[in-house]
Amino acid sequence: MKIALLGNPNTGKSSVFNMLTGMRQHVGNFPGVTVDKKFGNITLGGEDHSIIDFPGTYSLYPRSKDEQVVYDVLSNPNHIDYPDVAIVVVDESNLERNLFLFSQIYDLNIPTILVLNMADIARKNGKTIDIARLEGFFPGTKIIETTARIGVGKDRLMKELQFKEPSTVEQAFLPNYKLCKLDDQQGQEKEANDRFGLIKKVVSLVEQQVEKPTAKQQNSLDKILVHPIFGYVIFAAILMIIFQFIFSFAAIPMDFIDGTFSDLSSWLSNTLPAGLFSDLLSQGIVPGIGGVVIFIPQIALLFFFISILEETGYLARVVFIMDRLMRPLGLNGKSVVPLLSSAACAIPGVMATRTISDWKERTITILVAPLMSCSARIPVYTLLIALVIPNEKVLGFLNLQGLVLFGLYSLGLVTALLIAALLKMLIRSKEKGYLLLELPSYKSPRWGNVGLTVWEKVRVFVLDAGKIILAISVILWAMATFGPGDRMDKAEQKAKVHAWEQHLSAEETNSNIASARLENSYIGILGKGIEPVIAPLGYDWKIGISLITSFAAREVFVGSLATIYAVQGDSDDNKRLIDRMRDEKRSDGRPVYTLASGASLMIFYVFAMQCMATLAVVKRETKSWKWPLIQIAFMGVLAYIGSFITYYILS
Repeated sequence: MKIALLGNPNTGKSSVFNMLTGMRQHVGNFPGVTVDKKFGNITLGGEDHSIIDFPGTYSLYPRSKDEQVVYDVLSNPNHIDYPDVAIVVVDESNLERNLFLFSQIYDLNIPTILVLNMADIARKNGKTIDIARLEGFFPGTKIIETTARIGVGKDRLMKELQFKEPSTVEQAFLPNYKLCKLDDQQGQEKEANDRFGLIKKVVSLVEQQVEKPTAKQQNSLDKILVHPIFGYVIFAAILMIIFQFIFSFAAIPMDFIDGTFSDLSSWLSNTLPAGLFSDLLSQGIVPGIGGVVIFIPQIALLFFFISILEETGYLARVVFIMDRLMRPLGLNGKSVVPLLSSAACAIPGVMATRTISDWKERTITILVAPLMSCSARIPVYTLLIALVIPNEKVLGFLNLQGLVLFGLYSLGLVTALLIAALLKMLIRSKEKGYLLLELPSYKSPRWGNVGLTVWEKVRVFVLDAGKIILAISVILWAMATFGPGDRMDKAEQKAKVHAWEQHLSAEETNSNIASARLENSYIGILGKGIEPVIAPLGYDWKIGISLITSFAAREVFVGSLATIYAVQGDSDDNKRLIDRMRDEKRSDGRPVYTLASGASLMIFYVFAMQCMATLAVVKRETKSWKWPLIQIAFMGVLAYIGSFITYYILS
């Protein structure tokens, strides 16, 4: 069977999906569009069936691209994703509003199971539902109560799915009902009035209010968390705490991983017979894999905290308070979700702008979303911070390195808002934007859902970004190992003569030979060609090579440096990457990585549009190359000027 999971936003639909599929879930796209399709498998009676988690919607009539997908699928029985069975998830404590979408789906004659989720919250609010009587109003529909966040109701729902037979509804909720045309506003308005009139009567007969609900605790929290002053202070404090945790708790496993891969590379080099295969493993593949794995602890922690903010209901409050700040800047409160998503990855961030109905606000959000520091920048930031920022305490308890990381994220956010304000004046539109938002009730996080989110994000980073990093590491190794003609051999002979004339030690001689061969390899020639352009920023040609390769993915910067320095180093040198970078010297003996050059690099990565995949998604979302070209141009100028000023001041 094809099973559709449908419902309003904030009904716990994702919890139901996680409860049913567990680890057997994936993310793709609906055919022909870039809208995310979250799908998974469930086993019923020994057979596998597919379940699709559709975007949340309040009605079958769409107001955004995400909701358009729901309409396109359910209005066309020939659609590839048209379901055999629909599971409609509603919030039992908000039955009257949630039944609107369910009644529309019911009238389409799709075999439907109605899930009354959040039963625990309904009980807490003093509400009970006469399920048998409610089923009487919708013949052929089975109604099941669940509290999906803690797994209650899973067995009953799975059992009902197993024996669900395709059937036709004997009598529609609205007589002779058919979907209105999308441009028939009067027909949609009449239908809405008719539906809500009937739903109100049904709810009055099936819902009992045992006691008056008390919302004092939630109201008290909202008075603080959405306060026009304290709300922003609390949000900033939460972000700062998150970054403190990321640096303080991820350091131990990261050091262990770094040391392990360094030892493995050295062991392979000393154990395997000398040759190209040994060099490929020890200087190309192992450093490339290490450049991926080392950042899993930090990425896992980042998504762990973001997932908790969403699970508890706090993220919706952030959207609400930020609307006050973003509205004058040409953005929407809903822009917060794409911007925060971009703190994980700009690609889903750009795609999340579909929930913004106003074209101008959506376009501006798309253009500034990549300025948010994504998780791909974490490897760059953390490496450079650990390299040039002292591991000291500020005020006795704040980690200086964590404060710098918070400052980099804050710089990206502030710049995004300033650019948005500028774009508001430059982009013209007659439409007027609005914010439609439902604040969910506060809930304790469901750790199973948090774990699934962390697992999914880490898996995507390791498999998707990891493949790119590993492939580029191997390519870089090849470019650093080979050169045109006998140019590398001549450079080696010249270095040997120089070492003999200067009476250098064996270690110094080997180092000079490795450097000479690297400079005359294919990668060295390319790096030397761009060095005059990047020298004013404090970078040498090796950094320049890493800047070029990181246009495939920002995190490739670290793997590229690891490969370059591994090729340059001695075969028995098992130094960590950060130690190699500390030892790196310019031709005049000055260190390459100083506070000035390190800070310049950090600023460059805050602003630069170094992600080809994001550019491709922006092109798909805007249906034009105009906007991605504008994006890469203004972000490139920002990166160069910002880095130049930073290097000049700190030098």
